[in-house]
Amino acid sequence: MRKYFGTDGIRRIANTELTPELVYKVAKAGAYVLSKHTDHAPTILIGRDTRISGTLIESAMTAGFLSYGANVKLLGVIPTPAVAYLTRKLNADASVVISASHNTFEFNGVKYFSNKGTKIPDELEMEIEEIMDSGKIDELTAISEKIGVSEVREDLIDEYVYFFRKTFDDNIEANNTSDFTVGIDTANGATYKVAEKVFKTLGIKYKIINNNPDGININANCGSTHLEALKKFVVENKLNLGVAYDGDGDRCLAVDENGCEIDGDMMLAIIAKYLKNKGKLSKDTIVATVMSNLGLNKYTKENNMSLKQTKVGDRYVLEEMQKEGYNLGGEQSGHIILLDYNPTGDRNTYILNVNTSNARE
Repeated sequence: MRKYFGTDGIRRIANTELTPELVYKVAKAGAYVLSKHTDHAPTILIGRDTRISGTLIESAMTAGFLSYGANVKLLGVIPTPAVAYLTRKLNADASVVISASHNTFEFNGVKYFSNKGTKIPDELEMEIEEIMDSGKIDELTAISEKIGVSEVREDLIDEYVYFFRKTFDDNIEANNTSDFTVGIDTANGATYKVAEKVFKTLGIKYKIINNNPDGININANCGSTHLEALKKFVVENKLNLGVAYDGDGDRCLAVDENGCEIDGDMMLAIIAKYLKNKGKLSKDTIVATVMSNLGLNKYTKENNMSLKQTKVGDRYVLEEMQKEGYNLGGEQSGHIILLDYNPTGDRNTYILNVNTSNARE
């Protein structure tokens, strides 16, 4: 039984339950566990969402890493998938996302990623907890020239935007039409800047709402947990599609031109059919969780595909995908993993696949 970590990292009320002292210990123990087999000073990336407590937690996390002797790159406000991508791109030893996902602003959290850009398994989280509660935490202290250094690298978000341009530019150019417009709800969260950058770079027309974070309005009556505003926005503006992200930008829900909800199971069905028709759906299989709708199971059977189910949590979906060589998986809540592109749920990858597949028709 884990003491600190839950199904998606550590998530608690900031500065009372998730205290700077606790975060400092999580950082030192995590840096040790995730880099103990390296022969160099580890480099760790830190990204966060827009919560008012984000810089507080970031400071404590940075202090813990530097005290251990790790070097830190501060990515600023950035979606979770971007952190996962940059971890691999920069050959970092590990990374951390400071976010409480879809929860309200008073919560915050810590999610660790390995050097492969994937959420760490339960076993490593348990090892981190053991180090935190042992006397060894006090021994993990760098001295003199071994102390780590940090640098602000908010510019690295442009590497993530370039990833989309080089991956999808040709397909978007071939399939995009001037009358196709997407409505975007960024939940006043981590995607509030980068979503516009991606859509603008690729030339996809869009209209955006809830992109003015103030530290406390993240997920407040907006985003993937509150689709009412987006439904109204799409219908009133006669848009073709609406996409609502969660606070850290690793999942989305969508609405069609009539304001009807498109959940994660429906997204998986749309993408699976497109990939299968292209001969690109690995083993003609979708990986989902036990929470998936029975309709998805029926759909896969009717379309000569298979459905593999895991326990709840996108990390378990990913583990099954990597173990068996599948390339499409996700959750009903809107985590969509396209392993050919990125090893974590990525809302921009989903919407760009929908656009290039002409799913709107």
